[in-house]
Amino acid sequence: MEQLAIFFDQQAPWVQTFVGLLGLGLAAVIANYILKAVILATLARWLDQKTDTDDKAAGWAATVVPLLIISRGIWLEWLVPGLSVETRTFIMHTAQALIVVSVAMAIIRGLAYANELYERLPTSKNRPIKGFVQVAKILVLCGAAIIVISILIDESPLLLLSGLGAITAVLLLVFKDTILSLVASIQLTTNDMLRVGDWITMSSMDADGDVIDISLHTVKVQNFDKTIVTIPTHRLVSDSYANWRGMAESGGRRIKRSIALDQNSIRFLSENEVADLTKFHVLAPYLEAKGAEIAEWNANELDGEAAPVNARRLTNIGTFRAYIQAYLKSHPRIDANFTLLVRQLAPGTHGLPIELYCFTNTTAWDIYEGIQADIFDHLLAIAPEFGLRAFQDPTGLDLAAGLARR
Repeated sequence: MEQLAIFFDQQAPWVQTFVGLLGLGLAAVIANYILKAVILATLARWLDQKTDTDDKAAGWAATVVPLLIISRGIWLEWLVPGLSVETRTFIMHTAQALIVVSVAMAIIRGLAYANELYERLPTSKNRPIKGFVQVAKILVLCGAAIIVISILIDESPLLLLSGLGAITAVLLLVFKDTILSLVASIQLTTNDMLRVGDWITMSSMDADGDVIDISLHTVKVQNFDKTIVTIPTHRLVSDSYANWRGMAESGGRRIKRSIALDQNSIRFLSENEVADLTKFHVLAPYLEAKGAEIAEWNANELDGEAAPVNARRLTNIGTFRAYIQAYLKSHPRIDANFTLLVRQLAPGTHGLPIELYCFTNTTAWDIYEGIQADIFDHLLAIAPEFGLRAFQDPTGLDLAAGLARR
């Protein structure tokens, strides 16, 4: 060993320096290998198997040790002789800066892992913290940047912080969107305005689909055509949008659609027609009660007058409206716990609209559309039984038929 030391002392200074640097680098590489390839690999079986984020956090933390070896070992003159103070200082500062970067990256990976653990909880869908985690990452990176710069220029971090006041306006301008997004994220979270999985519609952003991700700056919405719309988070506070979560949680979805009837087909019903309509089981109670009411009124108010124009009579439109009401109440897929209305809208050039306002007992889109279509299929097909015609604008066939009759 003494002979090796004597031989080493007899070499040229640059050879001694090179060998010393090589030995120091080799020590750092061996330490890095032992920590990552041996110790961390052995501990990997006890780490979370559902993700590799914790492995990456541990890997960045382990990088600190070889960098510490370099930053401390570079000042050992017996190990690395022949270097000037400026060179040793530069290497030490570089290693210390890399230590700060490694610690910052370990913290960032740790925050990401904490967010992953939180997202596995059921409450994460109601209260996502991804935006806050991203803010914490930005603060960590900003702090690390300040410390790295202070190390490289060999000044106190307080000196850099004292100079930030002069560039506050510039920072506010640069981070304007980040500040707006942070405030918006807090509002969205604390007021429970948006969750992952919510169906939202936002016409100003062409968004109509499910929220798949909520982050600090953006909210991703997957439209029903599978396109992805990225919405700035602050727009969800400043602009209006519709959240269909209430509909999904209620268990019922609204039907609000009308049938346009030809006003020329509206008339009174004859006694024979009323008798024929009693064959409808859902309509029989209405006809019986309404017939008794009308008969009593006519007997009391007409006082034997024979003119039918002064008598109360059933209309086909009123009876059809009563039929729709009774049909919906008896429908197995219409929820009776919600509002159920059948009403006339204002008549116009496109006929007399009869609007159905009710709720299905399911929110599944495909089933809902099927229920709605079945109801209107039935009503359009049965309207002629009441002497009513559905209205539609004249087509070429209608014009041809009219010209043929002439």
